[in-house]
Amino acid sequence: MNLNNISLRNFRSYDELSLEFDAGVNLIVGDNAQGKTNLLEAIAYLGSGKAFRTQKSAELVKLGADFGEIEGEIFSQERNQTLRWILFPAARPKQLYRNGVKKKTAADIAGVLQTVLFCPEDLMVLKTGASNRRRLGDTALCQLRPNYEAALTEYNRILEQKNRILKDRHENPQLLDILPEYNARLCQVGALLISYRARFYEGLGREAAQFHKHFSGGKEDFCLEYKTVSTVTDPFAPVSTINEQLLAHLQSHYRAELESRQSLTGPHKDDFDVTLSGMSVKAFGSQGQTRTAAISLKLAQRELMKKESGEIPVLLLDDVLSELDPGRQDFVLNQITDGQVFITCCEPGRFTKLGKTIEIKK
Repeated sequence: MNLNNISLRNFRSYDELSLEFDAGVNLIVGDNAQGKTNLLEAIAYLGSGKAFRTQKSAELVKLGADFGEIEGEIFSQERNQTLRWILFPAARPKQLYRNGVKKKTAADIAGVLQTVLFCPEDLMVLKTGASNRRRLGDTALCQLRPNYEAALTEYNRILEQKNRILKDRHENPQLLDILPEYNARLCQVGALLISYRARFYEGLGREAAQFHKHFSGGKEDFCLEYKTVSTVTDPFAPVSTINEQLLAHLQSHYRAELESRQSLTGPHKDDFDVTLSGMSVKAFGSQGQTRTAAISLKLAQRELMKKESGEIPVLLLDDVLSELDPGRQDFVLNQITDGQVFITCCEPGRFTKLGKTIEIKK
């Protein structure tokens, strides 16, 4: 899987840009605030329809422009393909084209251009709040399983409506009559999310353990534990069983949710914990251990996607190497001997031997 070229128009800081890429390593160099990360964001958006710095596609359009555009040619699935997005600054829906044919949703381009992004914030993901770890898993799963993305979107929509009922029920008590329907649907979709996540995290932990074993010289045992609603005794159980356990859990929290006027429990609170030889990284891990474990997770994500599709996802390293000591830099670089890689860097002469250098200025 390779991105052969990309063209941008009115995207973020770019008026117009056209670039050809190497099938190996592409080193994107330039000073801060020149647009290096914007270019990586365009690459990631091209294949997924999602930006990693905003949830609003309108913010990707250059200020004052009537529209923005991203277009690229990708070699994947044994042929050359084109993807094109047209974005608008207002409420007008974005447009998507695959090989010149208009498509309805990003699910219609699943697998054409898969990317794995690694940025400095990810280095400390095991120390931050649960929402960042959920985002890591959700981002990967949305690329691996298009049906997961549809379920996640549906779950969030129902959750938002339920929260609105809980907030407005004092002004309109009749809303409580339909609350059981929302809880039932929330549990149905939530059970599906838990089932997907359990299998994903099992594979992610297994692959990450191999990377970490190599990274630490076999000195530490890496283990990932998925944490979901307490009544779900086995996240690998049939979805119908998980559904029943979720519903029982929600019913036990019914009074508490009414009083707090918000949804207190469910898959939207899911998390995972990583331990090294039995010690939680979140609670006890040093900065070096935390970074090493995070690198292992990202490399494991790429490996899972590779095994699933048979193609190597494009790896995006956004200024992450400058945050690592020489030993960890070498480990990461030794793992990217295959597949296409984009690396942003502020120091032009630091990694120039890696591959093609692209300078970004103004």
